[in-house]
Amino acid sequence: MNSKFKRTLVTAALPYANGPVHIGHLAGCYLPADIYTRYLRSSGRDVKFICGSDEHGSGITIKAKEEGITPQQVIDKYHSIMNDAFRDFGISFDIYSRTSKKIHHETASEFFKTLYKKGSFTEQVTEQYYDETAKQFLADRYIVGTCPKCANPNAYGDQCEKCGTSLNATDLIEPRSTLSGSKPVLKSTKNWFLPLDKFQPKIKAYLEKHSDWKPTVYGQCKSWLESGDGLQPRAMTRDLDWGIPVPVEGADGKVLYVWFDAPIGYISATKELLPDTWKDYWQNEESRLIHFIGKDNIVFHCIIFPSMLMEHGEFVLPDNVPANEFLNLEGNKISTSKKWAVWLHEYLQDFKDKQDVLRYTLCANAPESKDNDFTWKDFQTKNNSELADILGNFVNRVIVLTNKNYNGIVPEAKEYTKTDLLVLDEVAKAPEKIAEALEKFRFREALAEMMNLARIGNKYLAEQEPWKLIKTDENRVRTIMNISLQIAANLAIVCEPFIPFTSKKLFELLNLSPLKWSSSRNTNNIASGHKIGADNAILFSKIEDAEIALQLEKLDKSRASISTAKQNPPIKAETTFDDFNTMDIRVATITAAEVVPKTDKLLKLTLDTGLDVRTVVSGIAVYYKPENIIGQKVIMLANLAPRKIKGIESQGMILMAENSKGELCFVSPTNKESENGSIVK
Repeated sequence: MNSKFKRTLVTAALPYANGPVHIGHLAGCYLPADIYTRYLRSSGRDVKFICGSDEHGSGITIKAKEEGITPQQVIDKYHSIMNDAFRDFGISFDIYSRTSKKIHHETASEFFKTLYKKGSFTEQVTEQYYDETAKQFLADRYIVGTCPKCANPNAYGDQCEKCGTSLNATDLIEPRSTLSGSKPVLKSTKNWFLPLDKFQPKIKAYLEKHSDWKPTVYGQCKSWLESGDGLQPRAMTRDLDWGIPVPVEGADGKVLYVWFDAPIGYISATKELLPDTWKDYWQNEESRLIHFIGKDNIVFHCIIFPSMLMEHGEFVLPDNVPANEFLNLEGNKISTSKKWAVWLHEYLQDFKDKQDVLRYTLCANAPESKDNDFTWKDFQTKNNSELADILGNFVNRVIVLTNKNYNGIVPEAKEYTKTDLLVLDEVAKAPEKIAEALEKFRFREALAEMMNLARIGNKYLAEQEPWKLIKTDENRVRTIMNISLQIAANLAIVCEPFIPFTSKKLFELLNLSPLKWSSSRNTNNIASGHKIGADNAILFSKIEDAEIALQLEKLDKSRASISTAKQNPPIKAETTFDDFNTMDIRVATITAAEVVPKTDKLLKLTLDTGLDVRTVVSGIAVYYKPENIIGQKVIMLANLAPRKIKGIESQGMILMAENSKGELCFVSPTNKESENGSIVK
């Protein structure tokens, strides 16, 4: 770490309090941030780890409408779920706060007023989308439409979650309101903008000082600066009724934009944690600020938030933003809306006392430079073949042999062979390799080096075979077991950032108080004559196929629901009665039906309309057999222009309903008085 920094402030992206935490969130930022913080703490560094729930923005109100509860009930519910899950998983925040607290409202308001008084904002009257049915302006997440970059039909008004492009609502093609389903109209409204175009030279200079950032992070920032017209002004206020009120005159009915409000949550949480010394971490050049985030938040943490901090003038800027890519699940993108995820709180219920197995697996598969995949089979393999068979096997052998041959007393090393000295040299160098990787935010590499230390111990024991040698050369075995115990003690130190529950158990097995990172370079951390703990040395139990099958079954149910469930589309834009009146909708009866040759879906229907007999081709063969629908009354659009389908002229269209499974069902008049030819009005 750069020696000019005396203290480090680590932040992890504030999770949105409208749903629980899943493994994608963990792999993206919370686990790497925790590993890094634990390493710094163990190294004796001055570090604080800050996070909290992001409880404002339209996503909260959307969730409240979905669940039929108030926004306050939404944030209370999910803040509690996330807070408990993070704690039980071993994410070691110094504080996990929430942006609904008074201290945050005050901090964010004061920050806005400081920029306002400096003239940092521009007041602009712009055309914003307005829902005339719901009679309100639409925040970004209340608008969906087709992404202009990737053609995703369900992109949001601020971002396309498929391609990751940040958007303005007016960029969307065919926008529609999520409140009413109608097409929104543009209406004038005044908001306060951060003129990022004017700040571009400062942002460019700032980024050029950090060209050593991850290529994905630096590259995305550069593309924002260099594409098109460069940075553009961005509104820092919104027309909403949920959030922090804009603290200036003439701003009734407006709140702070959630991406102005949320990153200030890092500051307010630090103030809450350290009311007397928070400025040491935020307003001192000897302090280092590091943001752990996912790649979808890069622009906010590398451009918008630094712009805000620059304009304020009293805060340090982020020194690094080691953003990760995305983690997929069983080959598919994690989706909360489709329930395609592994939720942390559910994992902790299903796999009690196996927090470290998930921590290890997610770190080993961390999406550091590209998207990566989590599979349950790999999870099982990581536990059984690596944690249990390598690390667990080594520790078990050492503890069992020490208790069996020496009554749990650490034997004294008598004489070192060349092999012993080479092993001890590798043991002493291992922490340096781990630390070097961690300092550069290469967590997968660091984890691999940690496991290499366990492999060194396993290989050493396997080659020396003390269980055989005890019969012929007890002095030699004393040295072998002393060295093996030293390796076990060092493993307890260096595994703590990655698998802290295992580290704690290993220290207990060795009957040692936890040791700091500086001790990991020593090869005499456990003294001769020391009494180790009990002979219960199973660190990792094997995970059986049946346990994995249960998890895969859960996902199969989600996969089935993804493939069959069809969300009803929003109601289309308003039409007029005159437009409706041009459609001639009639009651008719199917008098004959047959499959259209060489097709799987089409039926040729003969319909008695009461006025004539006509042929209609309909794609319902998947759902209905011809012989079962003769005599069925249907509703048909009688004046649809004829067209040829598979060489058959279709003279109209029968109207069907599509259920949640995507199946077509008849919309049929059941009243016997509905005669053929009756007009549907």
